[in-house]
Amino acid sequence: MSDPIKKILVPTDFTKVSDCALGHASTMAARMAAEIHLLHIVSDKDDVDEARTKLEMVIDRAKKAGEKQPLVAQVRVGSVYEDIGTTAAELGAGLIIMGTHGMHGMQFITGSRALRVITNSTVPFIVVQEREVKANGYQQIVVPMDLQKESRQKLTLVADMAKYFKCKVHLVTPKEKDEFLHNQLVNHLKFADGYLKDRGIEHEAHILEEDSDDFVKGVIRYSVKVDADLITIVNMLQNSIFGVLGVPNEQEVITNEPQIPVMCMNPLTIGHTNAPAWNV
Repeated sequence: MSDPIKKILVPTDFTKVSDCALGHASTMAARMAAEIHLLHIVSDKDDVDEARTKLEMVIDRAKKAGEKQPLVAQVRVGSVYEDIGTTAAELGAGLIIMGTHGMHGMQFITGSRALRVITNSTVPFIVVQEREVKANGYQQIVVPMDLQKESRQKLTLVADMAKYFKCKVHLVTPKEKDEFLHNQLVNHLKFADGYLKDRGIEHEAHILEEDSDDFVKGVIRYSVKVDADLITIVNMLQNSIFGVLGVPNEQEVITNEPQIPVMCMNPLTIGHTNAPAWNV
């Protein structure tokens, strides 16, 4: 297991989806014995006092509802795109749990903006919509394994989450007719199978009906089938033409219609992380 998470950052815009993110953080923090830091970012220093008052009201309400983990108010002057990740790094937070308002929300963080926030952070995210966390937390985790070499890096996070919640991991790959690509995907599954087996984590592997072109559709379909609580992805937006030309796959996953929470990390440089190494 990697270093335990002792601080969880929750950005809030004081909307229902932010309250949902706090609920997820509360469940997570209870398992990890972690602090929850509630963050609101303002564009003008004159708004700091009002924001702090609102944060304290959220904290008081959470405590009255039975929250037992420490809650800390954080107000920053700056940009949501840059300062969420910066704040997390400065606090030493190990995880950011953030609400998104979907593809076409009019509020603080929509699906496309959520990806921009994630891309500017070195700290992993769990992005939630309005689907409340279950009382027993995350019990079913779906892990898409595609042809990107970075897809193996998320296994460290997945293994940690599985240990915290004693949950089951579902490894899924697209169906590929090309023999070379098919063999690559099978090797990915074998690698992940061995990695999780060595750590005593319950898991199973599946090749989906969908090919790479419809992989996102297949992942969501399978996630609904197994009543998944979490989907894990690596954010490849920095290296993707989709960031300029259209809607990236990552955004499609984050704003999925069943509102399944998504754990997302940026790709890490091999040699500077304890993520599983990629063998070319």
